Amino acid sequence: MSEEILNTPTSEEEKKEYGADQIQILEGLEAVRKRPGMYIGTTSIRGLHHLVHEIVDNAVDEALAGFCNHIKVDILPGEIIRVEDNGRGIPTGKHPKTGTSTVEVVYTILHAGGKFGGDGYKVSGGLHGVGASVVNALSEWTEVEVCHDGTDLMKQRFERGVPCYSLKKIGERDYTGTTVTFKPDPEIFEETVFEYDTLKALLREAAFLTAGLRITLTDLRNPEEVEQDSFYYEGGVASFVEYLNTNKTPVHDKVIFMKGARDDSSVEIAIQYNDTYNENILSFANNVRTTEGGMHETGFKTALTRVINDYAKKKNFIKDNDKVLTGDDVREGLAAVISVKLREPQFEGQTKTKLGNSEIRTLVDSMVQEKLSAFLEENPVVGKAILEKAVSAARAREAARKAKEATRRKSALDSASLPGKLADCQDKNPENTEIYIVEGDSAGGSAKQGRDRKYQAILPLWGKMLNVEKARVDRIFGNDRLAPIITALGAGVGSEFDVEKVRYHKVIIMADADVDGSHIRCLLLTFFFRFMKPLIEAGYVYIAQPPLYKIQKGKLPPRYAFDEKAMQEIVEELGGVPEDGIQRYKGLGEMNPEQLWETTMDPANRTILKVEMADAAAADEAFTLLMGDMVGPRREYIEKHAKYVTNLDI
Repeated sequence: MSEEILNTPTSEEEKKEYGADQIQILEGLEAVRKRPGMYIGTTSIRGLHHLVHEIVDNAVDEALAGFCNHIKVDILPGEIIRVEDNGRGIPTGKHPKTGTSTVEVVYTILHAGGKFGGDGYKVSGGLHGVGASVVNALSEWTEVEVCHDGTDLMKQRFERGVPCYSLKKIGERDYTGTTVTFKPDPEIFEETVFEYDTLKALLREAAFLTAGLRITLTDLRNPEEVEQDSFYYEGGVASFVEYLNTNKTPVHDKVIFMKGARDDSSVEIAIQYNDTYNENILSFANNVRTTEGGMHETGFKTALTRVINDYAKKKNFIKDNDKVLTGDDVREGLAAVISVKLREPQFEGQTKTKLGNSEIRTLVDSMVQEKLSAFLEENPVVGKAILEKAVSAARAREAARKAKEATRRKSALDSASLPGKLADCQDKNPENTEIYIVEGDSAGGSAKQGRDRKYQAILPLWGKMLNVEKARVDRIFGNDRLAPIITALGAGVGSEFDVEKVRYHKVIIMADADVDGSHIRCLLLTFFFRFMKPLIEAGYVYIAQPPLYKIQKGKLPPRYAFDEKAMQEIVEELGGVPEDGIQRYKGLGEMNPEQLWETTMDPANRTILKVEMADAAAADEAFTLLMGDMVGPRREYIEKHAKYVTNLDI
């Protein structure tokens, strides 16, 4: 299953430009192992995968510099990662300041790399230069093999960040490149099992953003079932947008691609509208995902709104005295990828999630103004389709405003503005309170009786709610299933949602552990994702885990299990249980208030899962696939995953 890595030819002059003197040291490596969260965010499964991200980023930087066209990532038995590239190879000479090999400097000193001045890299995602050394520090062991001169193959091994020996020659090779193999330290990470699909999404994204770069992922943990994916996209960000719209119906066939450059900065933007009502904008700076946006996103949104409005007026879609189209109007159904490359990116914070370079805003704004205006003039059919989409969104926005005003007037006339079914809590400090959104009046009644009234609120729901994947915001206000949720949370909805006004900092979805309950959870999560996304981003959304089994043996206190495996373990632990001692709950309503409190609502005993926004693109894809109109892709997904279903009614 292996693929040969072919070297990208470089001239002698280019090789000389990237040497030991290009590696600059800003400060020594500190106790990364004592505070890993400062460098990788978390020691959870997300932090584990971030290690791969850091090493792959270094290889991608070689591709951005024009010296690498293939990266191989292998998951080896024992949860070991190997990343191989055919770039120039880390310089192997003695570093002028330390006297040790440059490879050792890069892997043992924080903020050491070819990305801090000099001509090693024109652009780089690894601004902070902590990638290699941090991965080394947080690994049980790391091995680095380098061929920098196209002749000598050099190697060095580290254990928990400490060199086992100096860089040494182990053979000869006629092409350059770097291979990094590491085993994450189980003393550091809560989980050390890599998820193939997570790495697959990460590497696909990197390939999209670097046109012409091939990235191959191979899972070798089970020799009998080797899994492999290879990613290569000549279309770059345009291919990325096509991928984002895979399970959606485009409003226009061709992706609109724009690019521009000024000084040491460049920008590539691809956009395509689809027939959904939600925008999906992904932005990157030097291939680093800027989840909080920044100046490049601001420049894009400002220019897009201006260009569409100017075109609409020119084509008489709106009159001069009419209200202009808002940013939300022109971005409805938009899938866009913004990728900027710049010499000295200014990321806000260690996690690099927001770009602060003001000059990039001007570049993006002027480029979109020029390129998109010209495209619309040259493609009037596409321009008309986009305008019709935006004008339709504006009408829906106006309808939503009227519906919202009607809702407010109705609430003002009511004796209380909060929903009638809501059993509110006594404490009014959001930081202390939580609300359970409960499926069904029966379970809601038990929850109301069993709760701690001081800080726990209960909002029962009844029946299936609106599938918001297929609805605009104006339909949300009039929906008797969703309106109580909006009112109870008290923070608005859609573009007006203000997470600072949320009345509870824990919003817990509590539904039955069956197919209907799963559907309710999916519908609610779709609603939060589409119309209250900051609620998820703030970490306020949770899913309750009610038990599936009650195990009773004689006069012993009852035990509870969340799945069949746990139930079997309890039965074995108790030395066997009579058949009538095992009760399988069909729904929350079967539990009395005391049992519901003890198993699902008592903070001392309960298990609740936090819903995280780790990958908005993946979440968008999943919601669209499972809740949208495209039947074919959903059928394929079900057929592919059906073999993993072991108990259909759980």
